[in-house]
Amino acid sequence: MGRVEGKVAFVTGAARGQGRSHALRLAQEGADIVAIDVCSQVDSVRYPMATPDDLKETVAEVEALDRRIIAAEADVRDYAQLSSVLNDAVGALGRLDIVCANAGIYSQGMLTDMPEETWRDMIDVNLTGVWHTCKAATPHLVAAGGGSMILTSSAMGLKAAPNIGHYTAAKHGVVGLMRSLALELAPQMIRVNSVHPTGVDTKMIQNESLYRMMAPGVEHPTREDMAPVLQSLNALPIPWVDPIDISNAVLFLASDEARYVTGVAFPIDAGMTIK
Repeated sequence: MGRVEGKVAFVTGAARGQGRSHALRLAQEGADIVAIDVCSQVDSVRYPMATPDDLKETVAEVEALDRRIIAAEADVRDYAQLSSVLNDAVGALGRLDIVCANAGIYSQGMLTDMPEETWRDMIDVNLTGVWHTCKAATPHLVAAGGGSMILTSSAMGLKAAPNIGHYTAAKHGVVGLMRSLALELAPQMIRVNSVHPTGVDTKMIQNESLYRMMAPGVEHPTREDMAPVLQSLNALPIPWVDPIDISNAVLFLASDEARYVTGVAFPIDAGMTIK
């Protein structure tokens, strides 16, 4: 316990899924939390996105750990809104040490006939939103004398798959952003790394839209139908990992155990990227 005691962490996409898991894991180890989520639907996304009630649940679970949390509905696509929320939160909590640029969306489609809106939404959230998050946080990390940024990419940030080229492009872009920031911010003792999950057991993949894409021959595909399909993508014989598996990697990268780790693309992918 206490691996990030006394630190403050900024987590985007914190209302549910990986974001909530990261916020809770860091809080368990002593961090106070700034949590944001858009809490509304992006038009090109076909699964239901997080709601204000989801964000309230994250707040309740962090507070149950006796940690402070400031939460707000904010869109990572809107830099002015994002930086205003973060500035106010840091003013209240006193500092910022850890950034989890986790907010992201998922959709499918062939690049050659993809609607412009679908491409733009993906790049705006999954790549530009990460840049906005890092840009807004950098002055606060510099003021604290350094810190750790952890950017959520994907196994698809290290390889490719058909029908999700816009997602793959955005997640590859996160790797380039991470490596560039790691070099630019190293003189300020700010470490920047990325995490690369395989499929994670969250609502982003456990939904009918993805089921239909992955099991097109099944009339009403279920979670059970999906398991062998997703397991076939991994080297280890499992269909998906749990959010806590990614959160444990985030915690390591945020902690002093990784104090000299920067510029690293860290797979938590059950061997997907080596297949």
